[in-house]
Amino acid sequence: MSTSVEFLFDFGSPYTYLAYHELRRIAARTEASIVWTPILLGGVFQATGNHSPAQIPAKGQWMNEDLKRWARRFGVPFRQNPHFPINTLTLMRGAVGYQMRELRFADYLDLIFRGMWVEERNLGDPAVLGAWLDGHGFDPEDFAKMVADPAVKERLKHHTEAAVARGVFGAPSFIVSDELFWGQDRLVFVAEALGSPVTG
Repeated sequence: MSTSVEFLFDFGSPYTYLAYHELRRIAARTEASIVWTPILLGGVFQATGNHSPAQIPAKGQWMNEDLKRWARRFGVPFRQNPHFPINTLTLMRGAVGYQMRELRFADYLDLIFRGMWVEERNLGDPAVLGAWLDGHGFDPEDFAKMVADPAVKERLKHHTEAAVARGVFGAPSFIVSDELFWGQDRLVFVAEALGSPVTG
């Protein structure tokens, strides 16, 4: 039985936000570790020919209600961001940068997910992002330098290309013992793969 799950994520996916909360509960229950892998969902879409469900009007309208159902199911706050979709390139480079530094990575994840899917901030706007970071103890100038670092850019590119090579086509995605799961509604199977029985 595997003792770890890889979580491939992009802040721009509301379903990823929901999975972010539920996966941590599953990991705690199964005593599994989470391997955090930031990817650029836009790059995955481009490489695989996939696209956001929000681009299909009827599906996008349905998705708004579906997200509320899952938020209630998982017991987490959720508000649809009026600025969606948001370009997450800088946000994902930030995740990679803090992960590489091994500094405040978890704090950053919480802050960006909350800003996107609870506080409805337009974090694709550099001014809004800078103010959001500054208001929560992050240095915007240091952040700007970090996300411009070629090593950070290359790491995100590598993560994204490697994910596509492993069969990833969207987010959230999870890999347990080389088995790929996609979507927050497959977390029951992730839990099963980690040793927790599926309860329905």
